[in-house]
Amino acid sequence: MTEALAALLTGLAAGLHCATWGMYKDAPHEGFTWSTYVRSPILAALIGLALGLGTSLDATTAAGLVVLFAVTYGLERATLEVYKTFIRVEDQSKYTIPMQFSVRGKVVESPALRLGAGAAYLGGGLLVLFGIHRLEMAQLSVSPWLIVFVIASAGGWISAFGGAWKDAPIEGFHTFKFFRSPGMAFGYGVLVSALTTSYVFVFLGSIGFTVATIETYKTFFFPDRPRGKFQGKEPEFPEYLERRKRFVPLYVLVWLSLLTAIVLAFVQPRDGLLF
Repeated sequence: MTEALAALLTGLAAGLHCATWGMYKDAPHEGFTWSTYVRSPILAALIGLALGLGTSLDATTAAGLVVLFAVTYGLERATLEVYKTFIRVEDQSKYTIPMQFSVRGKVVESPALRLGAGAAYLGGGLLVLFGIHRLEMAQLSVSPWLIVFVIASAGGWISAFGGAWKDAPIEGFHTFKFFRSPGMAFGYGVLVSALTTSYVFVFLGSIGFTVATIETYKTFFFPDRPRGKFQGKEPEFPEYLERRKRFVPLYVLVWLSLLTAIVLAFVQPRDGLLF
């Protein structure tokens, strides 16, 4: 298998993972369309291919596949969240928690203000990436554990503050929920940093794995509990409470394949920040 094809398929697997938990939680409320379902797989496949061709990540190795999956996952989620929050315009009445950019729970209607906020958010994210890259170039003589803690938990803090900004005005502030993402991101940062020496990949990969794990837990461990954005709303398409289960085997297959790759990565020679 060529590196390009391996990268493409790895990205596709990451996108199918994202699309499946998204469909599983949303279909009973929004219905199902293939055009929506394939959006994440197509985007993630292209991201994976670009990473495979433009970076040192080699998805023909177990370690490279694991890191590429996680980094692609993080980039795909970030891209779609920026689009849905700051660019996409849709009826927000179907949501309990607004999905478009809002302040104190009230949607910002002005396109110019939304786009301006989106540009500032994107600029801040790129600045964080640049800072992490510069940190790697500095080659500081400090414990690699401290480095991993800083760069991995950074993504968790971004997720935590973004979630609190969106959810807290409606649901209230939950301390455990706020600190969950930074803590989990650090844990996954340890995993990713054992497979790569790139600070940026550790940062993005820890975000990707954190989102994948949290969404799996919320979606499949509590399938009958409506997600926050639909809290208090009855499903408009109740037939999908059963139909969505047809996609579960695919979701499980992606997880099992990823876990297998992780095991193989740790029994093969690898080059990482830790271990």
